[in-house]
Amino acid sequence: MNKSEVMQELKSYGDERTKNTLMKHGAKEPFFGVKVADLKQILKKTKKNHELSLELYATGNSDAMYLASLMADETQITQAQLEEWVDQAHWYYLSEYAVPWVAAETSFGFELGLKWIEDKRELVQDAGWATLALFAAMNKDDDLDLPLYQKLLQRAGNEVHSAQNRVRFAMNNFVISIGSYIESLTGEAIEVGAKIGKVNVTLGSAACKVPLATEYIQKVVDRGSIGKKRKTARC
Repeated sequence: MNKSEVMQELKSYGDERTKNTLMKHGAKEPFFGVKVADLKQILKKTKKNHELSLELYATGNSDAMYLASLMADETQITQAQLEEWVDQAHWYYLSEYAVPWVAAETSFGFELGLKWIEDKRELVQDAGWATLALFAAMNKDDDLDLPLYQKLLQRAGNEVHSAQNRVRFAMNNFVISIGSYIESLTGEAIEVGAKIGKVNVTLGSAACKVPLATEYIQKVVDRGSIGKKRKTARC
C-alpha cells in the first residue's frame, strides 16, 4: 500500500462516535476517528514499513500519525526523525504513546528521553518521561543506568505536582513503571508514590483518572510480576 491508499482506507474506517470521543480527550483536526482495531487491520497489510511510516506521520492527520507509530521500523528510524516526530506531536495520544513507543524500542531511546524531559514544552516533556518509563520496562536491569533511574525517580516525586498537566500524568506513570519493572527500586518507588499521593490531571471535557502509584505497584507485587519485562513498547 502507498500513502494515498492508506489515507483512503483510513477515511473509510472513520467513525463519528470515535471521533467525538477522541475530541473530548483533546484530539485535533485533521483526523477521521479510526478505532485502534481498524488501524491494526491496515497494519496487517503494510506491516513494518519505514518510508511509509514517515510519509503518514508527515500528513499531520492524527489517525495516520498513530498508525505510523505502529508501522515504524525501530531499526531504521533515526534520532533526527524522532525529534521531528516529537515536535509534531500535537496531543497526548501522540506525545505519550505513539512517539515514546517507537523511541523506547531504539538503541538511543534513553538518551532521547533524557533530552526531552529538559524541554520546556509540555508535550515534549510528556514524551520524555513516557520514553524513559518504557525503556526501563523493556531493557534488562543490567543494561540500565540504575543510579540515574533512581535520581529520576526522586525527581519525579519532587516535581510532579508542579509540573505541566500531561507531564504530571507521565511522571506518575514513570514512578509506576520503575516500581513495576526495576525490582531493586520497587520499595523506593512505593515510598515515592506514597509521598506523591493523588495526582490531578485535567484534559478538555474528559475526566482523566490518574492511578495511585502505590496501589498500582502493589497490584503488580501481589500478582508476582515485579521485574518482568515487556517484549515490546507498542500495543
